Parts: sequence; C-alpha cells; structure tokens
Amino acid sequence: MVGLGPADVPPSAAVKFVGAGAAACIADLFTFPLDTAKVRLQIQGEAKASAAAKGSAVKYRGVFGTITTMVRTEGPRSLYSGLVAGLQRQMSFASVRIGLYDSVKQFYTKGSDHVGIGSRLLAGCTTGAMAVAFAQPTDVVKVRFQAQARSSGHARRYCSTIDAYKTIAKEEGIRGLWKGTAPNIARNAIVNCTELVTYDFIKDMLLQSTPLTAMSSIVLLP
Repeated sequence: MVGLGPADVPPSAAVKFVGAGAAACIADLFTFPLDTAKVRLQIQGEAKASAAAKGSAVKYRGVFGTITTMVRTEGPRSLYSGLVAGLQRQMSFASVRIGLYDSVKQFYTKGSDHVGIGSRLLAGCTTGAMAVAFAQPTDVVKVRFQAQARSSGHARRYCSTIDAYKTIAKEEGIRGLWKGTAPNIARNAIVNCTELVTYDFIKDMLLQSTPLTAMSSIVLLP
C-alpha cells in the first residue's frame, strides 16, 4: 500500500517554531562577537563629543579593530557579554518570525494552494511585527549588556540577565523593556518580507523547475 513516507510528512507548526529558534541560537553563537562590535560602534557617537572635548582619541575603528580593542582592554569574554539575553532573544524572536510564517501565510490564504505575493508580504509583516512585540525586552537587555564596558575603569550597571530585567523595570518602568519597539517593528517587518518572501519564491521556483517535486513523490515498494 502506498502511503506517505517520513520525509513526505510536512513538519508541524511546533516543529517549525522550535527548529527556527534553535537554528537562530546556533547562528548567534558564531556571530555574537560581530553583533557586539556593531553595537559598540553604534553607541560610540554618543560619547564622541565629550571624548573630543577631553582630547581623547576615538576608541573603536572598524569591526575587527573594535573586536581587537575589546579583547585587549576587556578580555575575550567581553565579546560575548549579553549572550544569554541574545539566545533568549533568538529563541523567542526567530521562533515567531520564521517558525510561524507558513502558518500565518496559510491563515491569510485560508489553506489555498495558490499563494500570491500579497499574502506572502502580509504574512512576513505580521510575523515580523509579532516577533518584535514579543521579544523586544530580550533585545533591550542584550543591547544594554553589549554596550556596557567590562574594564575596571567602568562600573557595570547590570550583573546578570535577570538583574538587567529587574533593574530596567524598576528604574524605567515596564515600558522601559519595550523601548524602541516602533522602529524595530518597522525595521523587522521590512527585513522579514525581504528575507522570507524572497526565500519562499526561490524555493517554489526550484521545486517547479527541477525534478525535486517528482523525486519526492516516489515511494519505493518492497
């Protein structure tokens, strides 16, 4: 009797949800130092005026120059400052942004096999906005950790991830954990549409123009 083999059974929404978050966490482990360097370069402009007034030179120059400076002045561990919050962010953010994309797309198309560009774009915007609204506190804490220096000349404001959540909520209110939500939603809605919709189209084109679809339907009988 011909039936669906294990490879022919589509993954459930839960599998996609967890798989997307786990994959994003693995990627974050490798790219976190680059993200930390990016944050340091972004916030350097805030202190540029005061540094110029004191006659101090610019501390960070370029991505790899920033990484080298941080390792020399703060130690290698500084490159992974905020990693726990970063993994929390990826597990919650990517799970919603990527893992729920197909489910939301099917919701908008009401299960139809024909999916237009409008439905794909709408699904990308929706999951991108949902992910930011859900995971913004983890993003705020991650960036705060990446921004604070570990050198002895600077007092560390946050001792741990939990302490950062508590301190921000206590000093800035619960709304402080959702600072920057609006621009982040706008940014990630665009990114999500660009990434996932492009991936979706390329995947469909490959399946239609290659024998992958025909091969996947072949079931070997004993």
